Amino acid sequence: MSSTTFGRGAGKTIAGESIAGSPPLAAGGPLEARHLRSAAYRNVAQGERLTSTHWHIAWANGLGWGFDGMDGAIFALVAPMVMREFAVSLPEYRSGVQIAMLVGILGLYLWPWLADRYGRRTLLALNIAMFSLMMPLVALAPGWGFFVAAYAIVRFALNGEWAIGSMLVAETWPARLRARIVCSDRAAWGVGAALAGTITAVVVETWGWRAAFVLPAVVALLAVYVRFLCPESPYWVRTTDRRRRIRADLAAGGALSGEDQAWFSKAEKVGLRQLFLPDMRRNTTLATFVAVTNLIAFSTVGLWMPLFLKEAHGWSAAEYGSFYVAWGLIGVVGIAGAGWIADLVGRRLGFVVMLVEGAVFLTLWIYAESPTALWIFGLLWSIGFLGVWGPATTYTAEMYPTRIRGVGNGFSWALGFFIGYVLWPFVSVWIREATGSFHLAFLLIPVVMLFQAVVVWVWSPENAGKDLDGIHV
Repeated sequence: MSSTTFGRGAGKTIAGESIAGSPPLAAGGPLEARHLRSAAYRNVAQGERLTSTHWHIAWANGLGWGFDGMDGAIFALVAPMVMREFAVSLPEYRSGVQIAMLVGILGLYLWPWLADRYGRRTLLALNIAMFSLMMPLVALAPGWGFFVAAYAIVRFALNGEWAIGSMLVAETWPARLRARIVCSDRAAWGVGAALAGTITAVVVETWGWRAAFVLPAVVALLAVYVRFLCPESPYWVRTTDRRRRIRADLAAGGALSGEDQAWFSKAEKVGLRQLFLPDMRRNTTLATFVAVTNLIAFSTVGLWMPLFLKEAHGWSAAEYGSFYVAWGLIGVVGIAGAGWIADLVGRRLGFVVMLVEGAVFLTLWIYAESPTALWIFGLLWSIGFLGVWGPATTYTAEMYPTRIRGVGNGFSWALGFFIGYVLWPFVSVWIREATGSFHLAFLLIPVVMLFQAVVVWVWSPENAGKDLDGIHV
């Protein structure tokens, strides 16, 4: 990486934690000079050695993912109880979910867009705090309309964690470990889903579904943790300094270097327009394809699995809640394992291994009849089905340059949510209504997974071990 872009090179040495022997740190501009007063920022700015600050960032993002998994799983697990209490049909429930997802899509794009302008750390802390304060309102919902409105605001706030948290980790951890730590954090979603199963099996059975939405409010403490112990992304700081320096040079009538001129000609365009410039069209298309196909798969099986087990196999809330605990915990193994594969042998192989494994065992699970077979095949398909989400979140963070990483991530996942969570449920519920079960709708998902594996393997770039500034300009 060049000293111009990444702000390192000859200059005043500023000591941080455990960075002896690293190249001296020099501010890339006035903004970085201010951030370098922080030991936490210096620890991640040196870019090579792990420090306690790296682990603070990883823990903050992992806890955020854990609560996201808890929230989504609780919503799926209490669906039959909510439908019964508010006397809504499956199509009505589906429509309520789609309304909440539409509002959530706005947050999925807006939060990362703001993070490109105002920084990763502050926006991450803000959306976590907003989510945690809204959860109790869901528990107090007096009717179906209020429930949908409150849950829509929760999704609007929480969806920002998808992109911002992954970006902050990707932009602070060493490149050689990027996939492993992003995937390990993403694996916390499975832990959250498992905790949701425990809540459903124990808390909900005793105190009702409303109690499940009160417990996650403690996540507000995580916002304090992020704000005080996690620094800003050095990539964002240096990109911001570069943009300000070039603007100042132009205002003073100065001439730009060819490198700065080429970079600024792109950086000053509207973010969405940059996504479709000739050098970004392929990456934008691939990242969005991965987001769309992942969300189609999860919205079909993840959203309707409890109802499928209840309708097709007669499982009680306690039974499918217990299954969700094990399913989420085994999925943690898949996501974390996918991160090791993606760092050691490449992103593409990490995708393919998870997708093929998940597709095979999901198909066997759909045809299973006995409780033993449902448990065995169910836990096996969770490895690949959930495991692929680790490489997916790493993949989309790497496919965009720092100047539009938030916009790009937000665009890909927002479109993915719109197609996968707003439009596709019409397809899966229509198939269920037409055939009397979710079997056929579920059988479409292994096909989707194998198609994603082919596209990623044939057309995707390999970014394993590359510095983010070495991938894009």
